[in-house]
Amino acid sequence: MGEVTTGGPLDRREVVNALLADRKDLLVVTGLGSSSYDVMAAGDHDNNYYLWAAMGSAAMVGLGIASAQPDKNVLVVTGDGEALMGFGALATIALRRPANLTIAVLDNGHFGETGMQVSHAGRGINLDKVAEACGFSWTKEIRDMEGVKDLHKRVYARDGLKLATIKIKAENLPRVLPPRDGSYIKNRFRSALGFQPI
Repeated sequence: MGEVTTGGPLDRREVVNALLADRKDLLVVTGLGSSSYDVMAAGDHDNNYYLWAAMGSAAMVGLGIASAQPDKNVLVVTGDGEALMGFGALATIALRRPANLTIAVLDNGHFGETGMQVSHAGRGINLDKVAEACGFSWTKEIRDMEGVKDLHKRVYARDGLKLATIKIKAENLPRVLPPRDGSYIKNRFRSALGFQPI
């Protein structure tokens, strides 16, 4: 443990575009930073719940939404650094086991938002193995687009809690910023689900 094994071969924007293709009413929660930019680059949507200044919270927000909306498919798109900040969330989510929740961890092995320092994932911590040990129904490390296409299908199957670690290149791409007004994002998301703004 500790050997640097950062990132992988995949292009993060290509991965996210493939995951969100033909998304219909898929509910998407994004982690802090690059994953939000990637989802926005794939196309803004009323069913996107972008997180700002909430590092480590994406998976738990996904759990809350999946629990409140059991008839909807929920996808959390986050990075390895953000997921590591909420490490204990995987155990809590595994105990709740929402069958409509999928977590996609874009793993470049770095803390991209704080200067590209090597992350724990870049030093050998495999988040998919952690999720497996916690009791997730399905976990996988993905290193090719065939694996991404398989994950895309699984997102729409409410057959158990899922997490994939997707090995992406360690690079800083141009930022495509989603809306930054938290009240607007919340109320737009609520309206898309048929609830009144608050």
